[in-house]
Amino acid sequence: MPAARSFPEDSTATSVDFTTTAELATLKRRSEVFRQVRDFFYARDFWEVETPLLSQESVIDLYLDPLIVPFPTTEGGPRFLQTSPEFGMKRLLASGAQAIFQITKAFRAGESGQRHNPEFTMLEWYRCGDTYEQGRDLLANFIETWFKVPCEQATYRDKFEQFVNLDPDLATATQLWQRAQTLGLAGDSPTGGAATDSLARRNLLNFLWAELVEPNLGNTAPIIIYDWPASESALAKTATRTTGNGQVRVVAERFELYVHGIELANGYHELLDADVLLERNQTNNAARVQLGKSLLPDNSRLLAAMRQGFPACCGVALGLDRLLMTMLNKTHIHDVVAFPWERA
Repeated sequence: MPAARSFPEDSTATSVDFTTTAELATLKRRSEVFRQVRDFFYARDFWEVETPLLSQESVIDLYLDPLIVPFPTTEGGPRFLQTSPEFGMKRLLASGAQAIFQITKAFRAGESGQRHNPEFTMLEWYRCGDTYEQGRDLLANFIETWFKVPCEQATYRDKFEQFVNLDPDLATATQLWQRAQTLGLAGDSPTGGAATDSLARRNLLNFLWAELVEPNLGNTAPIIIYDWPASESALAKTATRTTGNGQVRVVAERFELYVHGIELANGYHELLDADVLLERNQTNNAARVQLGKSLLPDNSRLLAAMRQGFPACCGVALGLDRLLMTMLNKTHIHDVVAFPWERA
């Protein structure tokens, strides 16, 4: 008979770290909020679904890294802990589901901090037939149930110009870099051709947005920012917009919700074209290589589902831990979860 398996002791364990980092009253409130979330969607004829946490596939995003769980080749090889339930839920839509939501765990490597835990709780929903405006309005209705004030809406360009004093569509990478330098960003001016300039420009837009714009969003009322740069389209459609002076711009039909400077939710008027998604996957993988990141599978069952025919819809992913932080005036994600990464 084989000897019983033993495991090394956790050298970081102490006599007190078995306890929860959140107060029990907060965890009870968390339970109540989850019940109210379900009531919100059941009242609107959504039904709750479950999709795999471990999958052979993963969303390919330049800035998101999934956790990888090794399995023998005989068992299908490695699996990815999902950064969101997006792929699985969209496959349900392609199978005929019309209005669905899910409360689930999601996982992202390298994300630990005041507002991040590598394991976190996500609410995600999709409804077929919703227009871009209806998708934003449903998110606004959802957040108004918690904060009891009307939700504002504004474009990315308007807020970027207001707080950065540059046009995000027309500014060059060098102009963005010069503005970032005034905030202490180190590094050389972006050079090296169109591909390098494009990636540098995207990173600089994100840096300036995080440093100068985000802290000013949602401080008097929740706000939805829509019409993001086309470079941030991810799995959203793109569309053209004509400005007051006749300029034609391409934007991503993407929208994000902010409360007290914290991003709570991210939504898309969903991309329907499988060939465009494959092209974006390949572009993101190439950018990941430039940043020293690993390649992710760029073909998937979602692509197969989209080629079969994918319904027009809007979808939103919302961080429930962050929602609780803003509702309860907590400053750290550890204050709203029982056992964060360090005590898991």
